[in-house]
Amino acid sequence: MFQISPMFSVPMVFARHTDCAAMNAELRELFMARAQDERYRNPDPFTHRNPALFESNFRLFDWPQTCVQRLREFCLGNVYRAIRELSGYDLDMLKKLHVAMESWFHVTKPGGYFGPHNHPMHTWSGVYCVAHGGDDPESDSGKLTMINPHSTSTMFIDLATANWKPPYHMGNRMFRLSPGDLVLFPSWMLHEVLPYEGDDVRITVAFNARFRLEGAQPADVPIG
Repeated sequence: MFQISPMFSVPMVFARHTDCAAMNAELRELFMARAQDERYRNPDPFTHRNPALFESNFRLFDWPQTCVQRLREFCLGNVYRAIRELSGYDLDMLKKLHVAMESWFHVTKPGGYFGPHNHPMHTWSGVYCVAHGGDDPESDSGKLTMINPHSTSTMFIDLATANWKPPYHMGNRMFRLSPGDLVLFPSWMLHEVLPYEGDDVRITVAFNARFRLEGAQPADVPIG
């Protein structure tokens, strides 16, 4: 017997909103206006970025606008679908998973980028593309880049390992998102956004989600 099997695999979910043109147009107009108002800026930025990128505060999915709530429903529906398919939960179990979310938008002008980071204290993260254009689609401009978590895999490389085919090759994964694309990934994964080199804007919505099981109580452990 001879068998090659993937091990320590990381699930990534790709979904697409097929009727998003009107919603994205409304989101773009809303975000471009809010990006001019300092009240909506993230007051405590942490991840390295430059002034060409505007990051909102983390309350986006609480906004009442119809376009925002439609996007929230689309994103959350796909998160629950991913949980269902990866964990084998039925509908009754999914209903017991109560979600808490934080969400925000980025408006990235020419030259803007967002450095490597992950999202502590959450289980699932996602990025939805509202707009990306005005650049060379064959370039790396504005690509969402997932950093290979196998940090020791490049300790030594020769031709016996350098040309492994997917899913085994050791490089990072880069994705150019188009309007309507949604990517979901475990929140622990390091990722970054490469510099946007276009003459328009790149607009994305990002979110993190964590879950609490209905009825679950913390262990009654004595203190002291």
